[in-house]
Amino acid sequence: MATTFQEATLAGGCFWCLESAFKQLEGVIDAQSGYAGGQLENPSYEQVCSGTTGHAEVIRLQFNPEHISFREILEIFFALHDPTQLNRQGNDIGTQYRSAVFYHNAEQREQAEAIIAEIEREQIWPGADGKGKVVTQIEPLDRYYAAEEYHRDYFLRNPENQYCQAVVSPKLAKFRKTFAARLKQGA
Repeated sequence: MATTFQEATLAGGCFWCLESAFKQLEGVIDAQSGYAGGQLENPSYEQVCSGTTGHAEVIRLQFNPEHISFREILEIFFALHDPTQLNRQGNDIGTQYRSAVFYHNAEQREQAEAIIAEIEREQIWPGADGKGKVVTQIEPLDRYYAAEEYHRDYFLRNPENQYCQAVVSPKLAKFRKTFAARLKQGA
């Protein structure tokens, strides 16, 4: 019997960071940068960056649930970004950098709600106010738009880029150390 792959769509700041990390995980078949959560059809990067379209920078994952569960994907997602920062991640500011889980079905919604409750209860991310309020939005995936070709594998193709050196490289180093046992061979 053939394995049925599943999809997840997540927003947690710059999509270059998330895409680079998730592509290295065992069980993740593909990670693609794109846009979701807004009103404008087929938006461009420039339009999304204006903050006027309602879209967030997202990654769409295709994964094998026999090797990695949606719950595990969420655990890694919440370790990769600060879900207590409203409409920003570090110096990336705007609604396009918000934290969001765009669920594909009711089970994903329930799992996202449960893990957020755990994060708040356990104060995993204390936040600037010390209260650990998670601001991650949980909403149904309406439409997903793939980002322009030049965004795909951006970090892999542009490791010397200033942003990649200052932001993506340190995040990936921490990610590789934290999740070493979960990485694909050769990652």
